[in-house]
Amino acid sequence: MIRIENVSKSFTLHNQSATEIPVMAGASLHVPAGECIALVGASGSGKSTLMRMIYGNYLTATGRILVDGVDVASAEPRDILQLRRHTLGYVSQFLRVVPRVSTLDVVAEPLMITGRTRDAAIAKAQSLLERLNIPERLWQLSPTTFSGGEQQRVNIARGFAYPYPAMLLDEPTASLDPTNRATVLTMIKEAKDRGTAIVGIFHDHEARDQICDRQIDVTGFTPGLAA
Repeated sequence: MIRIENVSKSFTLHNQSATEIPVMAGASLHVPAGECIALVGASGSGKSTLMRMIYGNYLTATGRILVDGVDVASAEPRDILQLRRHTLGYVSQFLRVVPRVSTLDVVAEPLMITGRTRDAAIAKAQSLLERLNIPERLWQLSPTTFSGGEQQRVNIARGFAYPYPAMLLDEPTASLDPTNRATVLTMIKEAKDRGTAIVGIFHDHEARDQICDRQIDVTGFTPGLAA
């Protein structure tokens, strides 16, 4: 489902004589349907960079990133948008939404843009918010006013609203209390059971050990850090 082949990446420091900083080289991995892998490595080793390349936020310098057969490294923007709507979900650490949009609409949006009726999308959003212990009195409010933990749970509800065949998870259990943490881990296991391929960053070692099938140390892909 997710296949990375010999990917490299560098950043250009335009304010420092266009100096090129290589940050990744020779990255290769395969995540089949129903498997969850954890990206591990020290801070600065390239975990987030690799995730952003898989999602298409960063361009690769070389190599291919295939998600359900679509090469994100060379796809047209419209094709990447279609991939994000129907195939590749992303739960980031931070909730980024348009102010004044209700929490229900934030969570329901991925379903509505893929053709689900508004009633069905709202019903699904309600069930997820209830499962993640977001009080009903908050559902009509913008989540921009919520606490960090509440925003993270809204972000998770939005990310799991649509049954994506592939998902990227960036610290999905950070800032969660034990009850909600357990709920999120169950949701991830359910996604795996239905065949979702998952790549994640988990600094929560216990959570990582519970749900991840493998760990990939990205230090091996990092110029200057690789052994």
